[in-house]
Amino acid sequence: MVRIEDALRLAAESDLDLVEVAPQAKPPVCKLMDFGKYKYEAAVKAREARKNQTNTVLKEIRFRLKIDTHDYETKRGHALRFLAAGDKVKAMIQFRGREQQRPEMGIRLLQKFAEDVAEVGVVESSPRIDGRNMVMVIGPLKNKAEAKAEARRASQRAEAKAANEAAKKGEAPARVDTSADKAPMTQSLADLLPDGLRLGSSAAEADKARAEQEQAEKAKAAQAAKAAADKAAADARRAEEAAKAAAAKPATKPAAAPAAAKPAEAPKPMAVPKPTAVKPAAPKPAARPKPAAAPKPAGKAPSSGASSQKKPGTAE
Repeated sequence: MVRIEDALRLAAESDLDLVEVAPQAKPPVCKLMDFGKYKYEAAVKAREARKNQTNTVLKEIRFRLKIDTHDYETKRGHALRFLAAGDKVKAMIQFRGREQQRPEMGIRLLQKFAEDVAEVGVVESSPRIDGRNMVMVIGPLKNKAEAKAEARRASQRAEAKAANEAAKKGEAPARVDTSADKAPMTQSLADLLPDGLRLGSSAAEADKARAEQEQAEKAKAAQAAKAAADKAAADARRAEEAAKAAAAKPATKPAAAPAAAKPAEAPKPMAVPKPTAVKPAAPKPAARPKPAAAPKPAGKAPSSGASSQKKPGTAE
């Protein structure tokens, strides 16, 4: 037993944490550790446990009493694969019509099926009648996590074995050595010629290259001389044109006197308005008198009681 002060001092000296691992114990148990590393390792373990955690699935396989041999072998292969993966298998036989009167035939078929898959599974539920069907459940010998781990190890062993066999047979591809200095590859036909002819051809090629270089140098010198002569001729032509232009230029005339200012124009007199002639109005002719109406002839005397009326414009 160590006092708390001494334990804290030891933890500070060793750059660790003082962690209480068993608080219910008497006295409590503490441990010097790196608490961050401990939490990381715990998280990794939990993640691995979740990865390996698997749920068992119940797979169903159906038969008939009159199933053919090939179909039975196919069903058995499916069951073997399911059991090897860690899943349960539910074998079901369907009865139709008068087949329900012969349940012993279904029991014999299920027993045969259980014997065929006994290497990877065991019977968990014996055959029983469920309506028109007969059911039997077979469980795997290994759970799903163990089956996955075993399959992973088997694949790793197979890969290692294949790699060892390839190494023994020398089938591994040889690496290309690029460290040695090699002559550069060319597309010249001289590489295919014998050594004697290759030397002669190389000397001829050298002479040809030298001659081409000399011709190129001569051409460059000729071009430079021609360019210098053209430049001198252009300068002389430009100077001659400047001299001719200076000789043909006339003398400058004196500046003309400024023009005299024009006198201001006198304002024009205003126009006098012309008198307008007034014509006398002509007298209107007098109206003609209307002619008198002719007298009407005497007619019948008016009846008594009738009032005599006079028309306007008539004479009495």
